[in-house]
Parts: sequence; structure tokens; C-alpha cells
Amino acid sequence: MNVVDSCGWLEYFADGSNAGFFAPVLEDTETLVVPSLSVFEVCKRVALQRGEHAARQAADFMARGEIVGLDADTALAAALYSAKHQLPMADSIILVTARNLQATLWTQDADLKGHKGVKYKARPD
Repeated sequence: MNVVDSCGWLEYFADGSNAGFFAPVLEDTETLVVPSLSVFEVCKRVALQRGEHAARQAADFMARGEIVGLDADTALAAALYSAKHQLPMADSIILVTARNLQATLWTQDADLKGHKGVKYKARPD
């Protein structure tokens, strides 16, 4: 199972220089899990940059994977992990969601580099 961080989705949709790192994972929808928080983050950014129609298209594409919501147990585990490792809220929720599902988290977010279960590729300068 795989989870792609919001920054990976945005990189893929923008055809950025790291899009190829995320493409095989995002296109393998049978092993793709999508936290509902990622849908929010990605669609908000797409809506601001390209409008509502593009945001709806992004949401439709993301729904090809298995969408998982945030429950109270995951929220608590993410809060504790965030406090211990000084991670932002969204990063903690997405990472703990991946771990709960025994999935690999794919990202280019430096805050997540080095955490167990994370595949990281640096953003190009």
C-alpha cells in the first residue's frame, strides 16, 4: 500500500521535475490510499491556482485510490507524534494514516525526511 503526501500530488498535477518520482505510485490505483486531508489540501491549492473545475478534476483523479477519513484514534496518534517530533498537523496526520495502513508514504517534504516508512526525494533547487 502507498500514500502520497499532498506535495507529491501537486508536483504530479503540475508536471514538476519530481513528477516522475510520484507517477508510478499515483497511477497504481490498486495500492493507493488517499487520506481525506490530502484531498482537502490538494483541491484547495488547485482551486486557488486553476479554479473550481480543475479542483473537481483533481478530486475525481484522487478518488481512484481508496479514500480514508480521519478518525479519533488516528487524530490522537498524529497529535502525539506531532508533539514528539515537532511536525506540522497535516504531515503528522498523513504519516500516521500511512503507518496505520502499513503503507509507504511518498513525499518531497523535508519535514518528513528520515521518518520510518517514508520514501523521500528532495525538491530540486
